[in-house]
Amino acid sequence: MTDKNRSVFILGGARSGKSRFAEELAGNAGGRLHYLATGRAWDDEMRDRIDHHQARRGEEWTTHEAPVDIAAVLARLDGPENVILIDCLTLWLTNLMMEEADIETAFATLEAAIASTKAKLIVVSNEVGLGIVPENRMAREFRDHAGRLHQRVAAVADEVYFVAAGLPLKMKG
Repeated sequence: MTDKNRSVFILGGARSGKSRFAEELAGNAGGRLHYLATGRAWDDEMRDRIDHHQARRGEEWTTHEAPVDIAAVLARLDGPENVILIDCLTLWLTNLMMEEADIETAFATLEAAIASTKAKLIVVSNEVGLGIVPENRMAREFRDHAGRLHQRVAAVADEVYFVAAGLPLKMKG
């Protein structure tokens, strides 16, 4: 990640190593480390996942809870001295859908924020479109929204990686 490549988008499956890779990129980028957490601890298993991520990151990170309004937190933190990691867009999409938010407006707002950021920005998301067609309508809508969101974010990001088995494959930049 350089000053010229200010935004990085990282996709991968569950437990692919994408978050660890994102944290390594952020740590090497130089700047104050900010973590925008989109996940909500709805149950004990999710609380354990959140605790694991927090422990792995360590105290040099400042965590900001941003389950729905990522763009507002980005605007507040936007500055060339900051490195901001958003983890992850699919949890954010889940939150938007659960709150019956205007998906198109939320996507456009995030897309504009990524394109205009002065901070070094790393965005993580789960690739969910590589499997079978989901059997229920909500799951299909989620998969379709995620696919459209990923295309939009990839279009405005300076670099894009796909991570599988802990190995990042550079796709753009």
